[in-house]
Amino acid sequence: MNARTISLLATLGLLVMTAVWGSTFVLIKDVVGRMPVADFLAVRFMIAAVAMLVLFARPVWRLGRRQVLHGLLLGAIYGIGQLLQTWGLSLIAPSVSGFATGMYVVFTPILALLLLGQRMAGVVWLAVGLSTAGLALLSLNGVSVDLGVWLTLASAALYALHIVLLGQWSRQGEAFGLSAVQVVAIAAVCLLATAPHGPVLPPDRSAWFAVLYMALIAGAGAMLMQTWAQSHLPATRAAIVMTTEPVFAAAFAVLLGSDVVSWRMLAGGGLILAAMYLVELVPRRAALSAEAVHHEV
Repeated sequence: MNARTISLLATLGLLVMTAVWGSTFVLIKDVVGRMPVADFLAVRFMIAAVAMLVLFARPVWRLGRRQVLHGLLLGAIYGIGQLLQTWGLSLIAPSVSGFATGMYVVFTPILALLLLGQRMAGVVWLAVGLSTAGLALLSLNGVSVDLGVWLTLASAALYALHIVLLGQWSRQGEAFGLSAVQVVAIAAVCLLATAPHGPVLPPDRSAWFAVLYMALIAGAGAMLMQTWAQSHLPATRAAIVMTTEPVFAAAFAVLLGSDVVSWRMLAGGGLILAAMYLVELVPRRAALSAEAVHHEV
C-alpha cells in the first residue's frame, strides 16, 4: 500500500479506538463505584499484559534494549495517567471527564514545543483560552474547580506527553513488541498502587465483563492500534483525531442515561472542541516541521 492509504488506515484506526475509549467512561464509572480504582486498573491491565505477552512474545524479544526502555517509560507515563483519570472519573460525571481528558490535544503542541523545540502559533494560545472557558462552564462549582477535574487534567497532560514521545519512538514493524512492553509497564504501575494488600477482584459477573472488555478491547487492542498508527502519523495529527473521544464519551453518557443534555454541557463542550480543532490550524510550515522531526530520536 502507498503512504497515503496507510495514513488513511491509521487515521481510521485511531477513530475506532477513540470510539471504544469513549464507550468505557460509563462502564468505568459503574465499576469503580463497586471496587477500588487502583484494584480495577491492576486487574484490567494484568489481564491485558498476559494476553499481549502470549500473543507477541517474539516481537518483544526482537526489540532492542533501547526500545524496551522506551516502552517501559511510555507505559509508566500512561499508567500514572490512567490512575489519575480513573480517580478523577470516580468524582465527576462521565461527560465532564471525557471533555477534560480531551485537553491532551491542547497540551500536545505545548509539550512538543518544550521538548522538541517546535514553534507554537498564536492560535494555540487562543485554543488554551477557549478550553479554559469551556472547562469553567463544564466544571466550576462556585469559584473552585472540583478535585476530579484537576486529576483528569493532570492525566490529560500525561497522555499528551505519551503521544509526543510515542510519536518520536514508534517504528514501523515494532508496534506489536512496543505495545506489549507498554502494557506490561502499565500493569506494574497499577499493581504497585494496590500495595500493600494487592488487587481486589471484580465483585460480580457484570463487573468482570466490563473489566475484560476494557482489558482486551479498550486496553491491549487500543494500545496496539495507537502504537501502530503513530508509527505512520505525527503526534499533532494523531492528537486531533483522538479529540473525538470526549464526543463519544458524552454521547454514550447521554444515550445510557447517566447524564442529561444541558446548555452548560453544550456550550462548554463546544468551546473545548473549538479549542481542540483550533490547535490544528497552524501554519503549514509548522506542520511540515512536525513531519520532519517525527522519526528523529
